[in-house]
Amino acid sequence: MHTRTLGHGLQVSAIGLGCMGMSQSYGPNPGSRDDMIGVLRSAVDLGVTLFDTAEVYGPYVNEELVGEALAPVREQVVIATKFGWDIQDGKSVGVNSRPDHIRRVADASLRRLGTDVIDLFYQHRVDPEVPIEDVAGAVADLVAEGKVRHFGLSEASVGTIRRAHAVYPVTALQSEYSLWTRDPETDVLPVVAELGIGFVPFSPLGRGYLTGTMDAATTLADDDMRRALPRFEKENLAANRALIDHVARLAETKGATPGQVALAWLLAQHPWIVPIPGTRRIERIQENIAATTVALSADERDDLDRLAQRIGVQGERYNAQHFRFVDR
Repeated sequence: MHTRTLGHGLQVSAIGLGCMGMSQSYGPNPGSRDDMIGVLRSAVDLGVTLFDTAEVYGPYVNEELVGEALAPVREQVVIATKFGWDIQDGKSVGVNSRPDHIRRVADASLRRLGTDVIDLFYQHRVDPEVPIEDVAGAVADLVAEGKVRHFGLSEASVGTIRRAHAVYPVTALQSEYSLWTRDPETDVLPVVAELGIGFVPFSPLGRGYLTGTMDAATTLADDDMRRALPRFEKENLAANRALIDHVARLAETKGATPGQVALAWLLAQHPWIVPIPGTRRIERIQENIAATTVALSADERDDLDRLAQRIGVQGERYNAQHFRFVDR
């Protein structure tokens, strides 16, 4: 696996691993905790070095899982985790990025991860009640104390990015970006390029849809978060089939899978983009890594660039409850 650089100096594998689904959001886990530890360690063996978790995943248990799994190879990997939620009785009840709260979260995350330093510490969602300058200053203090190495933001607007970066350099911005979620292209990507900030797309495979394995007949588990997302309503899944069918036809000509084409397209956008597809299966990690070898011609990239606009994407990526936590 070749590497890429986020910000000014954080070197990571070209494709990382989103770990959230190992603890929540996508229905019952088909494997045990030991199985997931095996998957995480296999990812390292396959060349993955960027692992993404958060205190709110579980809550808390995902950090514990990632920490235990990566302890034997801690010096070989980059662990990213996140702060910014108010968690009460095991549930997030809103956002909280007060500086004293950030410090408490950092110390708790360090304990759960079993490490002395957090490589990349993201604000998970922007807190409208706390100036971003105070947030950046709090993380800068943690960096000065040796508890954090790099500062990141997630789902932040251009104005927030600029204000945070003016206080302390932002190494990475994490937001949803894929062939069917193109929101960052207009404003955010030009700004992170200008400021030298890396970009980490989450859900780069459209929460599974861009793998071509889902359609309107797919049944989601009761506790699968996609049941609440407009884009995964049956009529929208059916309407969006034209997009994935187009990707699948291109993939077939390349001896690749639709998911590999979707990841290859992201990688081809900019050299500072590092997708973090999530999975609970070793074979999917192998498939995702192989996307780094899928070459797209200029014409193919141009065609994919215009795909969502030409074919259209039906359904919002979030419902109103989720969107209230997105800084726009």
